[in-house]
Amino acid sequence: MSSSPSHHNHSVMDTTIKHSPFTLPLFATTVHAGFPSPAHDYLETMLDLNQLLIKHPSATFFVRVQGNSMTLAGIHSGDILIVDRSLESRSNTIVVAVINGEFAVKRLHRRDDLVTLMAECSPEHGHYPPITMNEESDCQVWGVVVAAIHLF
Repeated sequence: MSSSPSHHNHSVMDTTIKHSPFTLPLFATTVHAGFPSPAHDYLETMLDLNQLLIKHPSATFFVRVQGNSMTLAGIHSGDILIVDRSLESRSNTIVVAVINGEFAVKRLHRRDDLVTLMAECSPEHGHYPPITMNEESDCQVWGVVVAAIHLF
């Protein structure tokens, strides 16, 4: 269950994030996804996406998704994941794991002593068998996914 990714041609990057605040207006009104409602021109505050999405800057990194094994979780190929390595991987969290030297995003399930990584996609995107993490497997949780950035 433990293997250093650096042994598999993955370099550990400097995860120190240095940024200055960059805020944009956040409107107090919500946007209805169903029937439209009258617009409210009310500015709630200024929003810095770094403050909203990154709680532990020194332990956070971004990674781009390739593949369709997590589409039912709302994660699509080309999305950028925000991954926090300081968070504990709990059951039902989405994690980035290193499996046989390759990074993958999966949902982690814990039941008693059994830890399994599961894909979440419809059959047309393929079949991805569950991956059981144990002492013999070359698998390590790398971090917890806290957000996905999806561009249209």
